[in-house]
Amino acid sequence: MWPEDDSFRSRFTMGVRAPPRLLELASQSLLQNEALAIVALEELPTELFPPLFMAAFAGRHTQALKAMVQAWPFPCLPLGALMKDHQPHLETFQAVLDGLDILLGQEVRPRRWKLQVLDLRQNTHQDFWTLWSGIKASVCSLLEPEPAQPMQKRCKVEAQVVLKPAQAPVEVLVDLCLKEDTLDETISYLLKKAKQRRSLLHLRCQKLRIFTMPMQSIRRILKVVQLDSIQDLEVNCIWKLATLGRFVPHLGRMGNLRRLLLSRIHILPRTTPDQEEHFVDQLTIQFLNLPHLQKLYLDSISFLEGRLHQVLRCLKTPLETLWITNCLISESDLAYLSQCPSVSQLKDLGLSGVNLTSLSLEPLKVLIEWTSATLQDLDLDECGIMDSQFSALLPALSCCSQLTTFSFCGNPISMAVLESLLHHTMGLSKLSHVLYPSPLESYEDVRGTLHLGLLAQLHARLKRLLCESGRSSMVWVSASPCPHCGEQIFYDTEPILCPCYMPA
Repeated sequence: MWPEDDSFRSRFTMGVRAPPRLLELASQSLLQNEALAIVALEELPTELFPPLFMAAFAGRHTQALKAMVQAWPFPCLPLGALMKDHQPHLETFQAVLDGLDILLGQEVRPRRWKLQVLDLRQNTHQDFWTLWSGIKASVCSLLEPEPAQPMQKRCKVEAQVVLKPAQAPVEVLVDLCLKEDTLDETISYLLKKAKQRRSLLHLRCQKLRIFTMPMQSIRRILKVVQLDSIQDLEVNCIWKLATLGRFVPHLGRMGNLRRLLLSRIHILPRTTPDQEEHFVDQLTIQFLNLPHLQKLYLDSISFLEGRLHQVLRCLKTPLETLWITNCLISESDLAYLSQCPSVSQLKDLGLSGVNLTSLSLEPLKVLIEWTSATLQDLDLDECGIMDSQFSALLPALSCCSQLTTFSFCGNPISMAVLESLLHHTMGLSKLSHVLYPSPLESYEDVRGTLHLGLLAQLHARLKRLLCESGRSSMVWVSASPCPHCGEQIFYDTEPILCPCYMPA
């Protein structure tokens, strides 16, 4: 029977938590003599490496860090997760890379060293450092040490490792965001080391974001990156079509690309039709080299009108996501889209900001029907779709058995058509969210002054119809731009107003 004593319970609780505290204390004590800590690495138990590394990193013990990288007993060093919690000092980061650089320069690698991957991404292996600090009991298999072997066999294996030349390259995993001409100092130092050890240090970048940076600097950086490692690429620059033409040869070497976003590509007025055709062909032919592309986002692309067939015909596999936003497209583009093999299995279709007012929406209806077995998300915001056009789409929408979200804000739709939409989609069991425009009847005048009282009445009617139809859990939210600043005003049960809105 445990004695009912608070002080005893407190001591017992502290005893349970003692192991991580002892590890921390042991690490700090060892680092008081950095030279001794380096000598001790040869015999240091594996479980002490992570807490000792954390203490050395936080305390800026650069020499210890260099030595620990060279003796790291795990296949992966998730430095990015540690940097997320401890803002790295430049010298500390450099010490890790310098230790790796020293190692790669050796003909024979140390006995205990197993490092294959230096992971600088901040959102991976989140639990590694806490797990090995004793807070939890197990770790990710990638980071676990190899199972213990009998002493005689282990000595034999270690002897073989000592004699084995160091040939296998080390991979450095990093996500790059190129925003300025002058890079962050840590990234600059990483690129320098990767260039120096090109054959033994492979820089792999799963996510690449390009915003504002001269093309010359971008191309210089891409020469160091293993381009086949890029799976997610965003080019969000204000580029001329000719500038994009200088970039696309690199795009063609990203053979494992899954997601591509191109935004704000414009054409100079003096560009001739032949030049424009040449640059577009340069881009689209690279799609032949992207067999794994699943998600394509084209935003504010000025050359798209009348050329959608050129862009999509070179895709080798069906897309899961296609967003064409804030672009001009023609009726022939829409017709081609409705029969393009690459969109037959779409899960996510977005046409936000594409003006469809003057176009026949029969091809869009065909496309929705064609993808009705797979389509999950549909975005038709700000398309200028009128009542008659929207009504023509309703039979196709009612067939979309997998649809979960549907958004069509910014279109001049009446209450009658909204009610018709509700009835047509009532049988879609997976449809959970509808974002709709405030109906025409909720405006006071032609200037677009929203009357919140009228909107509340109309919204209440829709909610009542949902309840009567047994779909009260479906979320219908209206959204309309504020007449003062353009920010959205949302209305669910109560209006969520932007600060500047002053009701009449």
